[in-house]
Amino acid sequence: MKISYNWLKEFIETDKTPAELSAILTGTGLEVESLEKVQAIPGGLEGLVIGYVKERIQHPNADRLSVTRVDVGSGEDLQIVCGAPNVAAGQKVVVATVGTTVHPSAGEPFKINKSKIRGEVSEGMICAEDEIGLGTDHGGIMVLDADAEVGSLAKDYFKINDDYLYEIGLTPNRADAASHLGTARDIAAFLKIGVKKPDVSAFKVDDTSRTVKVVVENEAACPRYSGVTISGVEVKESPKWLKERLAVIGIRAINNIVDATNYVLHELGQPLHAFDADAIKGDTVIVKNYPEGTIFKTLDEVERKLSADDLMIGNAEAPMCIAGVFGGADSGVKASTKNIFLESAYFNAVSVRKTSKRHGLKTDASFRFERGTDPDMTVFALKRAALLIQEIAGGKISSEISDSYPNPVAPFEIEVTYKNIHRLIGKEIPHGEIKSILTALDIQIVGETGEGLSLKVPPYRVDITREVDVVEEILRIYGYNNIEIPTQIRASLNTSVRPEKDTVQNLISDILTANGFNEIMSNSLTKSAYSSDQDKAVKILNPLSSDLDVMRQTLIYSGLEAIAYNQNRKNADLKLYEFGKVYSLNEDKYTETQRFAIFLSGTDKQEQWNQKANPVSFYNLKAIADGIISRLNIGDLTLEESTCSKLAWGMQYKRNGKQLVKFGKISPEALKKTGVDKDVFCADFNFDMILAAVRKNKIVYQDVSKYPSVKRDLSMLIDKSVTFGQLKQIAERTERKLLQEVSVFDVYEGDKLPAGKKSYALSFTLQDNEKTLTDKAIDSIMQKLIYNLQKEAGAEVRR
Repeated sequence: MKISYNWLKEFIETDKTPAELSAILTGTGLEVESLEKVQAIPGGLEGLVIGYVKERIQHPNADRLSVTRVDVGSGEDLQIVCGAPNVAAGQKVVVATVGTTVHPSAGEPFKINKSKIRGEVSEGMICAEDEIGLGTDHGGIMVLDADAEVGSLAKDYFKINDDYLYEIGLTPNRADAASHLGTARDIAAFLKIGVKKPDVSAFKVDDTSRTVKVVVENEAACPRYSGVTISGVEVKESPKWLKERLAVIGIRAINNIVDATNYVLHELGQPLHAFDADAIKGDTVIVKNYPEGTIFKTLDEVERKLSADDLMIGNAEAPMCIAGVFGGADSGVKASTKNIFLESAYFNAVSVRKTSKRHGLKTDASFRFERGTDPDMTVFALKRAALLIQEIAGGKISSEISDSYPNPVAPFEIEVTYKNIHRLIGKEIPHGEIKSILTALDIQIVGETGEGLSLKVPPYRVDITREVDVVEEILRIYGYNNIEIPTQIRASLNTSVRPEKDTVQNLISDILTANGFNEIMSNSLTKSAYSSDQDKAVKILNPLSSDLDVMRQTLIYSGLEAIAYNQNRKNADLKLYEFGKVYSLNEDKYTETQRFAIFLSGTDKQEQWNQKANPVSFYNLKAIADGIISRLNIGDLTLEESTCSKLAWGMQYKRNGKQLVKFGKISPEALKKTGVDKDVFCADFNFDMILAAVRKNKIVYQDVSKYPSVKRDLSMLIDKSVTFGQLKQIAERTERKLLQEVSVFDVYEGDKLPAGKKSYALSFTLQDNEKTLTDKAIDSIMQKLIYNLQKEAGAEVRR
C-alpha cells in the first residue's frame, strides 16, 4: 500500500519528519517497507533562482542572440547569452546558474557550465518552461510576475512541493488502515492528537430532477447501498493537483470523474463507482444476482460468464457492474457522459472475495471490500466525492441521497479485564493510560468496574472481536519498545534427559552443515500441480495466487525450486537441506507431519589441480543418510527398494514396518515440473519417526576394546536380485555378538558370469571385547556365515 506524506498531513497536524512518521508507523504495526522521496517535477527545480534582467544588448557576433546582465540576488550580476526572442530588460525570469543540472520536459538532463558563445562569456541560462520541466512551450523564456522576489528559489515561487512515499506492508487484518485516513488514525492515536476529516458541510441537493430508484434484492450480500445523481458534468482531464496527487501513489489519471472516485478511495478507504446515468435503463438500480451463465462485458472489453453467486449491480434490463469488483463496458463514464449516478456501498466481504477469485479480477476496490470496509462511511464518502466532482467537473446534485440500510451493522461489544491486559502485555500500564489509548482508537468505553471495561468497537475495525485483540491494540499504541526486558529470567529446571525436537534438529543441522550443506526455508503454500494425489491435497479457500493454492504434500518440490533458482544463476553444485511440515487430507481428516529432506546436485567436490570434479551419486547421498542415522543411534532398520512417483529409483529404510526415510534419484517428471535440468538426489526423512526413535534410545558408553579386530573376506556368486542389505541382515543374524561390521568392497557383473548372476566380495570385521580371537573361533564363525549365506541367499562361495 502506498501512502503520500503530504496527503497524510492533511489529516493530522504534526511537525514530525517523514522518517519520524515512518518509525511511528512501523512501531504501531503498519510496517514501512520503504520510504522514498518523490519529486513533483524531475529535478525539483533545484539550483534555479529568480533573476532580474537589468540590461539587454544585441550580441556583437550573432543576430539572433542577446547579451544580458542579470541580478540573481548574489551581489554580483551575471552575464548570460540568451537566444530567446522575447528577452528584455526589466523582466523577472528563471535563471539556471553555473553548476545546476536542468531537467527538460523532453530529452536528457544536462549541466549548466560557464562557457563562451560566439566570443561572449555566458554564466548561466535564462529558462523557457520546457527547459526546466514545467511545460512544453519553447516559444521564449518564462516572464514572471513583477512581484517575484529576486534571488528567491524557483521551487518556492512555483510552489513545487516534494513529497515522500511510504510503501506499507499492510497485513490482511488491517483493512481499516487501507487509506490515508486509516493510516492517519494510528499516527494520531500514538501522538495523542486529533484527526481532521474532509469538510462535507457544503453538500446540498440542488434539485431532484434526476432521481434514480435503488432496489436491493440481496441484502445479505449488500447490507448498505448509497447513491446520488449529479447532472451536467463535463468529463475532461483532471486538474494538475489531482493528477500529481494520484501519480505519487502510482495511480494513472483517466478523467476527472474516475480520478475523483479514485482519490476518495485512497483518501477514505471507501470504494466508489460512477455510472453513466443515461445508461441506467428505467432509472432504476437493482442490486441482485443473475442466472448462472449470464454473459457480462466488463470494462476491459472481456465477456465473462457470471455465476449465480455473483452479486451484480444492474438496471431494469441488464447487469451493469460486478458488485465491489469491476465495472461494465456499457455503463461506465465516457467522454460524452453528461450525467452520472455515484455509488457508495458496503458489500459482504466473503461475497466479494469469492467473486473476485472466481473471475481472477483483483482491483483496488475488491482489495478493500474483501477485507472489510466501514459500513458507516458510505454516505460521508458519497458527499465528499460529489463535492469534489462538482469542483472539477461542474454539474449539480440532482437527487436526494438514496441510502438502503435496513439492518445497521452493530459495533462489537467486548469485555476486557485489567488483569488480562497486564498478564498478556507483561507490564502494568496505568488504567488512565489504557482508557486514553482506547479512546484515541475510537473505541467507546460504555462501562467500567474495578476489574475491567465494557467496550464498543466501531464496525470498521473488523480485526477487533476478542479481548486479546483489544490488548494487542493497547500494546501497539503504548509501544512495544516501552515494555522493559527483565534483567532476570526465572524458569523451572527440566530434569528430563529425553532429546527434544530442537535438540535433535540442531544435531542433524550440525552434521549436515559440517558436511558443506546449506539450510533452506520454503513456503508451506505451493502449487496444486505438485500434488501427487489431488484428492489428498489441502486446498486454500482464498489463495493469494494460482501458484500458492494448496499446502505442500512433500518437501521435495520446494527443494527442487531452490535448486532451479540456483542453477539458473550458474550455481549448480548444491548441497541443501530443509526441515518443515507437510500436509494431507485423509477421509476428511487433516494431518500434518514433520519431515526433513536433503538434496545433492552437481559435483561432489570442485575441480582442483590434483583432483577431478566428480558428479554426485546415489552413494554420496546414502553415506550422508547413513551418517545421520548412525549418529542418532537408530537401529533395527531394514533396507528395501522404494517405489515413489517423485523418484526415478530409490531405496528406503524401514523401522518396525514403517518408512523412516526414502532416498534416491529424482524422477525426470519431477525435475521437469520445476525446471531443473541436472540430476538431483534426495533423501526424505520422517522427522516425527526420528524423534520417536531417538527418545527411546538408551545409549550406554563402552570402553574401547583392548583386543584387536580381525577381518575376513568372502567372494561369492549370487543372483542379481539379491541386495547387499539382505546379505548384511543374514550375517548380523548369524553372529550377533562378535560381528562388528559388514562391507562390500567389490562388485562384478559381466559376460564371464552365468546369466542372471553377479559377483560380490564382502569383508567381515570380527572383535571380542573380552579376549583375543583364536583362529578356531574365527573359522567357526566364518563357516556359519558361509552356510547361512548359501542357504538363505543362494550364494556360491568361492574358496
